[in-house]
Amino acid sequence: MRENAVKPVRAFLNVLILTEKEIKHLLTMGEAIKVVETTFREKEFRRVQMPPKMYLFYKKYDGDLRVMPSYLEKLDLSGVKIVNVHPENPEKYKLPTVMATIILIDPKTGAPQAIMDGTWITAMRTGAASGVATKYLARKDDSIIGLIGAGVQARTQLLALSKVRKIKKVNVWSKSREIGEKFVKEMVVKLKKPIKLVNMVKDAVKGADIIVTATPSREPIVMNSWIKPGVHINAIGADAPGKEELDPAILKRAKIIVDDVAQAIHSGEINVPITKGIITKKAIYCELGDIVTEKKPGRTSENEITVFCSTGLSIQDVATAAVVYKKAARRNLGYKLSYYG
Repeated sequence: MRENAVKPVRAFLNVLILTEKEIKHLLTMGEAIKVVETTFREKEFRRVQMPPKMYLFYKKYDGDLRVMPSYLEKLDLSGVKIVNVHPENPEKYKLPTVMATIILIDPKTGAPQAIMDGTWITAMRTGAASGVATKYLARKDDSIIGLIGAGVQARTQLLALSKVRKIKKVNVWSKSREIGEKFVKEMVVKLKKPIKLVNMVKDAVKGADIIVTATPSREPIVMNSWIKPGVHINAIGADAPGKEELDPAILKRAKIIVDDVAQAIHSGEINVPITKGIITKKAIYCELGDIVTEKKPGRTSENEITVFCSTGLSIQDVATAAVVYKKAARRNLGYKLSYYG
């Protein structure tokens, strides 16, 4: 070899970049429900590391930013999600309320494996978590859905419910008539089920077997007097301190199941009632993982009211993102960002 010969340059690290468009073609709701149910099981068996969410609050913009790292030890999956919540985005800036980025990390080396849009994954895994809760907590023949909110999250909530129960009718309420009409038009085509846009929250709730609340409300909008015995509620809108959607009197009647006790007390549907002393930590029946692993029974009577308090778990993001990453790698999709040395 000549003394001044150029040494070959080799890529020592390839990071896969995936956009929302690619992810939407790679991830199905059936896959999301399956993997999210697995994460509840792994959490209950204490095979995960998941520090509490870290928040930055942009009060003058009515928004916040969360950082969510985790490691699923048995599955050897790790990563971090950075996600915002800005309720005014759709109307003011034509941007989604929630936007996210997920970075998957190789636990063996600490090297990044993938950087991907996390907005759709967040919506899918949140819908999937409600799907898992509904599977275990709603009555088997429940078929009438009351949906409060008609944003992106409402779509995946409804998709998930359609996978675990036979839906006959959906009544949806939206603060924005325009957004509500767009939702109905889109979801009627997807589900081929009757979906009606109603004028008042009460009209969506009364008569429903399963209720989903998916709004950024900071005061109760679903009242106790509207709730009939036997209803199951997926409360997902309250995901930061000060947010609440349900009349606390509903929680006093219900069996409360959470995705994570610490997160639920800090920022879930129960955060305000606990802060005000209306209920205590003892009101929590269990985490959903206790029911998934059969450590505790779910619904025990037809008339029981059950509430799933969903705050969103980083392990759900990481495990769902891993499904997407593996499928993309097999199909040679996405853009590879290479580091050379």
